[in-house]
Amino acid sequence: MTHSTLPRLPRRPSGSMPLATATLLLITTALVSSIPRFAWPEERAAQTPRGASEPWTAAQTIEPADLVKEWKASASADQPLVVCVGFQALYRAGHVPAASFHGPTSTAEGLADLKRWAQRRSRSANVVLYCGCCPLEDCPNLRPAFTTLRDMGFTRVRVLLLPNSFGADWVGKGFPVER
Repeated sequence: MTHSTLPRLPRRPSGSMPLATATLLLITTALVSSIPRFAWPEERAAQTPRGASEPWTAAQTIEPADLVKEWKASASADQPLVVCVGFQALYRAGHVPAASFHGPTSTAEGLADLKRWAQRRSRSANVVLYCGCCPLEDCPNLRPAFTTLRDMGFTRVRVLLLPNSFGADWVGKGFPVER
């Protein structure tokens, strides 16, 4: 076949791309833009400076071992109300025994669920919040949960200190887990 006998394909206007290529580019762009941007530790430190004040004080935190001791020593009326404000998949995999689940409070739905739960509780209730999805300093859920309960008038709200994750700082240290 000579060049002159080849069938002619329809020509695209100059500067346009095939529909399949354009669609693939659009889908790839959407997927990539939905992935959280990775931040090097130095960048994270610049975004949230170490030592920046947390909404809670040291007295408003509790270590895992101290929570377990408190369960054993507390009268049933003053047992801590443990509240998981993390992600459902993590809660289902295993959680602090008797913890109630209210979803990630970094979302409007999770925060609304926590508020509904809190409406039915005494403002002097002994409440312990935890997430454990990631290192505590990066957790997107604890700060809004703590601030919300404090702003609702709760006077005994504490944060369970899980500096690395629930898996490392609770499960990995042999504390009880409920599934």
